[in-house]
Amino acid sequence: MESPRRKPGFMRTACSRFALLVLVSLFAAAASHAASLDPAVLPKIQAATFEVVAAKPVKDPLTYEKPLPLELLPFQERNDKYYSIGTAFALGNNRYVTAAHVLQVGIDSLWGEPALRDADGHVYAIDKIEKYSLQQDFVVFSLATQPAKAAALEADTKPSLNGVVYAVGNALGTGVVIRDGLYTSDTPEDQDGRWKWMRFSAAASPGNSGGPLLDATGKVIGIVLMKSQNENLNYALPIGRVLDAPDHVASIDQRMPYQFDVFDTTLSNTFKAEFRLPLSFADFSAAFQQRFNAYADSQLKALLAKEPERLFPRGQGSNELLHSTPSMDDFPSLITRDNDGTWSLAKKEGGKTSLPNNGYVTPGVVGRNLLFHVRRPDNVTAAALYRDPAKLMDMIARVGFLTRNVGPEQVRITSLGKPVRDTLYTDAWQRRWQVRVWPIPAENAVVMSFALPVPDGYAVLMRIAPASQEHDYLINLQALTDFFYVTYDGSLAQWQDFLKQKDLLPAAFDDIHIDIDYGHRFAYSSKRLRYAYTPALQKIDRDSMLTIGFSYFLDHGKVVWDVTDVWQAASAHDKYWSNFARVVAPSDDLNDDYKSNWSKISNRQRPFDGVPRSENDVMKISSVLAAPGQARPDVLYTVYHYAEGSHPAAEMKAKLDLLLKDARVTEH
Repeated sequence: MESPRRKPGFMRTACSRFALLVLVSLFAAAASHAASLDPAVLPKIQAATFEVVAAKPVKDPLTYEKPLPLELLPFQERNDKYYSIGTAFALGNNRYVTAAHVLQVGIDSLWGEPALRDADGHVYAIDKIEKYSLQQDFVVFSLATQPAKAAALEADTKPSLNGVVYAVGNALGTGVVIRDGLYTSDTPEDQDGRWKWMRFSAAASPGNSGGPLLDATGKVIGIVLMKSQNENLNYALPIGRVLDAPDHVASIDQRMPYQFDVFDTTLSNTFKAEFRLPLSFADFSAAFQQRFNAYADSQLKALLAKEPERLFPRGQGSNELLHSTPSMDDFPSLITRDNDGTWSLAKKEGGKTSLPNNGYVTPGVVGRNLLFHVRRPDNVTAAALYRDPAKLMDMIARVGFLTRNVGPEQVRITSLGKPVRDTLYTDAWQRRWQVRVWPIPAENAVVMSFALPVPDGYAVLMRIAPASQEHDYLINLQALTDFFYVTYDGSLAQWQDFLKQKDLLPAAFDDIHIDIDYGHRFAYSSKRLRYAYTPALQKIDRDSMLTIGFSYFLDHGKVVWDVTDVWQAASAHDKYWSNFARVVAPSDDLNDDYKSNWSKISNRQRPFDGVPRSENDVMKISSVLAAPGQARPDVLYTVYHYAEGSHPAAEMKAKLDLLLKDARVTEH
């Protein structure tokens, strides 16, 4: 049973892990029945009631850690060629009825088109969709071939309240079951009270959706649609609503809440559309999807435009992040709005999964989004990784979040194979993302990833979506890329490999030049800063580390994404490092911490006075670098040099002088 209010990807749930579920599907030949129903009507009910099925995918592109233990499934389930997705019934004259949300499973599906199956196992293809209402949750259609044992249910459009009723359906996919209860009451539909649902006490289970609700004489009085969440009162649409609906019209008029993961604002607009029928199921599916995708586009656009004064990076609450020292963590974050309206970095990082040759994958989650940092193995070149999407996903799959349930066992998926979509997307900050989509046929779902190449591998944003909602999820991920926070980190060898991939570099790298001469010289230059040093300052070899911290900040009235911190270390393990960090004069609305820090920096007060100090067995010395002639008095660079152990003050001062020797602030 499902709610008739389709929520296609709009109020999504978090995907911290993923299990592929196998559906049960069998339409039993015999029907159990309530004792008080006249046995004479049972054959007619059975002949007029059908299982709604969809063909299982013939090929599975996935690879598993071991052969699937299908012997753990019931015999009939593992041998059935179809998934059971609901119930339908005949009204006569080649008219069949089911719930709209049952046939909705077939829209943009990875399974076969929905069809009907009778008690003898014969399958009948749908011919035309004749009537459709998303808001009332019904669909009327014809079949290409009429069943040999054709039968139809008579309708009663004026049933008696408190009368005995019978819910008929393919409960739990195990065959037609008839269960009795009472027609207890009517209740207005939630949106505007445009009609009334019937409420009844006969038991209903998943698989009953779309089945008939019968009166004591076996006449159909409603379509079974949904369960009450808190009590044993189930819902049906009066059959009169179906019979009185206009022919040859598909009608959509339903409120659908829409959210976006980086803030809590919700839109609750109405998806309205109408188009002419009859149509084949394929044409109906295409017509519906086109309209829904356009509606999703409009809702995302409207949500992002709803409160521009509160939206990062221009909105209220953005200044703290725009004036902050960048996070130099190699695990990515999303920029999200807190309850108090402040924009900050959000992530929930998990443990590392090791890969061969010093590689690893770190998973995380923010809202309904999976995040990954992939450190490529030393024996995998940047080109080999960036040009082979299967290689990336195989590495991520080692985390173990992709599984398929087979009976009591969870079998880990080790490879998704090749994606069905592999394109590039450029976000608002001119970062180039590799967009891939992989089908999960058994689940009728897709895995979609936005992968951003970084020097040591990838930063990845990922979601798992129903196949029919691929467009909605994709446009959301696209929008989320504008709120993505990432640091570019790697060894000098990884940087050299990364910088060769010109077509994948963000546009910001057009102004960045990095020259590496192992054992002799390192040089960095951009439109904002340039400096160079030799091994007299610290070691320069393949394993030396370079981290470039990008952040968002105002530059002459325009928010840009650019470098705000450059950090280099002798190695990933030694505590010998240097860095330059861009600092901006705080805006008036920022708290005293920002103003106090700026005062210390601008006045060259300790620790920015060029005097060495010892902290936790590390010698540190810090200073300040400004543009010549104070061309940008609101912008300064703090300069740091750290050395492990105890070192003379003169030595530390000499190191700082080496770092500053060729350093220049070049922004104006």
